[in-house]
Amino acid sequence: MEEYFDDNHLDEFETEPDEVLESLPTHNQWGELLFDSNGNMPLSPEEREIMIKRLEQKFIEVMEILRISRRDPNCTKTPYRLAKMLVNELFIGRYQEPPKSTVFPNRKKVNELIISKGITVMSVCSHHWQPISGDCAIGYIPNKYVLGVSKLSRIVDWFSRRGQIQEELGEQIADYIENLIKPKALGVVIRARHYCMIARGVKGNEDNSLMITSVMRGYLLTDLNLRNEFLNLIGMGYAK
Repeated sequence: MEEYFDDNHLDEFETEPDEVLESLPTHNQWGELLFDSNGNMPLSPEEREIMIKRLEQKFIEVMEILRISRRDPNCTKTPYRLAKMLVNELFIGRYQEPPKSTVFPNRKKVNELIISKGITVMSVCSHHWQPISGDCAIGYIPNKYVLGVSKLSRIVDWFSRRGQIQEELGEQIADYIENLIKPKALGVVIRARHYCMIARGVKGNEDNSLMITSVMRGYLLTDLNLRNEFLNLIGMGYAK
């Protein structure tokens, strides 16, 4: 069977060729290592404050290019607000240590699904830096250990507060939990609105559109009945 992929249509893909990617810098002008938008490198409060000051100056330039006057009282401190928001709020998951995850022994040999749903997802699209807003449901069957219930929300928030694509966000969350407690089954389902569609005026009914991604591991990947039970319990209906 012939492949439909055609090298002549590479311009339809946004990913740059390898030789172009390899030519891009690995460090910034201050000699600091650059890393993926959804990666993590803990920084001290002092380092983040330096980052905010540098960003503030760059946002002043951006506003001047856009011909937005800082004499407008609503915009006078906008460069600082933007810088602080990115470093200490929307992208903070890039610069903080992982959350402390309290793990307890599974003393009663619990062998059924443990589910937490309605976990807030607030992230930023790494393509356009527009909000990704939604919720996450996590279910797992423990092996030797169980997680403190609030820790799931903290893990989701830690990975969300970065530049993300939703597909990778779910995989990162699943990888982290799997490495932490090695459950027999694990499912991560994210439902979110992407404002890179809503805010940019993409034609259609994007105001009501949801992107849904799922990651299934262990028994939830191989046992269809268990997967259906999980999806029904989180309100996702029947899996066919």
